[in-house]
Amino acid sequence: MIAVWLTRLQKHEVLLSVALSLILGGVIGNLIDRLAYGYVIDFLDVYVEEWHWPAFNVADSAITLGVALILVESLRLVRGKEGE
Repeated sequence: MIAVWLTRLQKHEVLLSVALSLILGGVIGNLIDRLAYGYVIDFLDVYVEEWHWPAFNVADSAITLGVALILVESLRLVRGKEGE
């Protein structure tokens, strides 16, 4: 579904295409892990003193960044319509 959405974007929708590509790449990366190993390998584990952030991987980071970019793009569109 994301790949179809990507093919239908217009040339000026660069930020949205980057965001969707990050999400698609992250999903594919996690899917490969799931198919190859039966689980997703999380290898980034952050500790600061006693505080522990949940473990994650590059694919998770790409998905998160992609979603954040979509939110930024949505806010830009809303603000653009308010100014009309």
